[in-house]
Amino acid sequence: MAKLIWLCLNFVILCSTVGAVFEDQVGKFDWRQQYVGKVLFSNFDAQSQSSKKVIVATENNVFASLNIRTGELFWRHVDAIGPEGKIDALLHHGQDALLVVGDGRLLRSWEINIGGLNWEIVLDSGSFQSACLIGQQDIVKHVAVLKKTAISLHYLSNGHQKWIENLPESETVDYQSVYSGGNGEVYVLGIVPHSHIAIVVYSLDDGEIIRQFSVEAPWLSNIQASCAVIGEGMLTCADSATVSLYMLDLESQTEMSQIPLQSLGLEVTPGFQPVLRSTQPNAARPPLSEFFLQVGPEQHLLLQLNDGQIVTLRDFNPALLVSFATTGEKTIAAVMSPKNTTACSVNLFSAETGRRLLDTTLIFPLDPNGGKPEELYVQAFLKKDDSVGYRVMVQTEDHTLTFIQQPGRVMWTREEALSDVVTMEMVDLPLTGTQAELEGEFGKKADGLFSMVLKRLSSQLILLQAWISHLWKLFYDARKPRSQVKNEVTIENLSRDEFNLQKMMVMVTASGKLFGIDSKTGTIVWRHYLDNIPANAAFKLMVQRTTAHFPHPPQCTLLIKDKDTGLATLHVFNPIFGKKSHVTPPAMPQPILQSLMLPVMDQDYAKVLLLVDDQYKVSAFPSTKNVLQQLQEIASTIFFYLVDSSQGRLSGYRLRTDLSTELIWEVVVPTEVQKIVSVKGKRPNEHVHSQGRVMGDRSVLYKVQ
Repeated sequence: MAKLIWLCLNFVILCSTVGAVFEDQVGKFDWRQQYVGKVLFSNFDAQSQSSKKVIVATENNVFASLNIRTGELFWRHVDAIGPEGKIDALLHHGQDALLVVGDGRLLRSWEINIGGLNWEIVLDSGSFQSACLIGQQDIVKHVAVLKKTAISLHYLSNGHQKWIENLPESETVDYQSVYSGGNGEVYVLGIVPHSHIAIVVYSLDDGEIIRQFSVEAPWLSNIQASCAVIGEGMLTCADSATVSLYMLDLESQTEMSQIPLQSLGLEVTPGFQPVLRSTQPNAARPPLSEFFLQVGPEQHLLLQLNDGQIVTLRDFNPALLVSFATTGEKTIAAVMSPKNTTACSVNLFSAETGRRLLDTTLIFPLDPNGGKPEELYVQAFLKKDDSVGYRVMVQTEDHTLTFIQQPGRVMWTREEALSDVVTMEMVDLPLTGTQAELEGEFGKKADGLFSMVLKRLSSQLILLQAWISHLWKLFYDARKPRSQVKNEVTIENLSRDEFNLQKMMVMVTASGKLFGIDSKTGTIVWRHYLDNIPANAAFKLMVQRTTAHFPHPPQCTLLIKDKDTGLATLHVFNPIFGKKSHVTPPAMPQPILQSLMLPVMDQDYAKVLLLVDDQYKVSAFPSTKNVLQQLQEIASTIFFYLVDSSQGRLSGYRLRTDLSTELIWEVVVPTEVQKIVSVKGKRPNEHVHSQGRVMGDRSVLYKVQ
């Protein structure tokens, strides 16, 4: 009996302990924001008119479902970082979404309502090329996955492999695309660049090769970039060199026929590679006969294949983005055109006739602090009067997602650039006028007793005035509807709190967009997009002047460096409001090797930034006479290091009084033995100067200082 009581007591204690641990985790976050990243693939759930889901797959290896009414996440799955978790393709059918992941390593099926995994299979090795749904008699039952050397067919219900076949002559032919028009045949399209196109036709039932042929195409180098299947199996390709369309009937096995665009009354912008965009609303049926041809940066043509002839339905010029959308048996073409410098307009057109649909104009406002529109996703639906309505989701260059409904109401915006923050600094908020007045409430001793009393009285009057103004604002806002109350960000609510805990979080993202975020609420106070940023840029953010030096505004400097060329630029801005500074940064024509922030200030209390170029010459910013004089005085105490990871060389330098450099030590790590993959310097706020640090396994980590 005693043992039983003892066991029960232990059980109760353990349960209460587990409960306490769980309860302790509640409310740990003051605020939390979840992002998905730049969208690669997107599909709207079109099972019903009331559906409110859009599924997305992103560059950050994230697969998620968004609520189209609020922009919030229904669910999110984050895959492995790097190539192992890269999403290669997204296919959507009914309540199932299929993902090909990790360069064709995995094939997964997800249930999009709850985000549950239906099944997952491991595919045979090989580089992924393409995937498509396969249907027959208006029923989609299979999915085909094309690799470099093989094609496999899988059941949509459970992922089981129906058949797999090796591709003929895969050593010389680059197979790039797979297609099926619902006729029980699977077409695999390959190419020998600047030679010929190879077509292999497989039977849907058993994977047997039905026929195999090749067609000369010396002008073609890439099928995916230049070609699309139109209508009843008509392969259509565009060539910028001959300014022509080439067409091949995949069933008749004839030669490709050339159609000069000039014969259609069309021209291509010099130096522009034409782009084709087709649509196949139902995988069990052939693609539509209508397609878009882009012949310039802002010119798109809606064309139709009619009895083997190309007919121009409409010329859209200017047109930034185009997209097809289908609802029921109706397919529409959506076209985004520039309206003015602050907005774009989206209009719907009938895909069959090119005729504009009435009352379908939608206005998309352009953010002056954002990028240009990059992708257009359209959700079409039928209204009660059988007319077509629609909503659009626009992705811009800065990775922002904006969802809009007619006539231009922005339903939500997601700043997906924040999914990839590369550097951040916490900046103190400034004092308000009232707080600054309190700081000097008693004046200075040199002012005398009478002046100090007057200063005290005037400070109290200012506080009374601010308190009355605050009460009046509360009373005035209380009488307004909640929707009309504007919580504008001003210097009054962007002020330092009593313990200086509230900060401005200045964030720099990989897309080149800068954010200022209130650390207390997570509200985005300001945003600014830097265009023309190299795709592989490296960023370094430095606070040159804090808010402690009133009336001088705080100042941050962002160093943007191209990893390939080493060339760099400086962006100087106010971290509290995000506005570009009036200070002109120096031009840097030479590649930059190193940057140093010194504890030296100019007459305006801005810390000095040293930049070392590839000629080992040093320049200072700011470079006033006062700064140069200070540098000459302390030059002998300024040391820095450079690292060349390709040669395994670490070099230490000293600054001379003429701002030249002197090599004082060098260490070479043989690259055959080990490679330098990362270098971490001493933190600016670190005050420990020991030469070594004892690790957990009793080894010593030495630091070079």
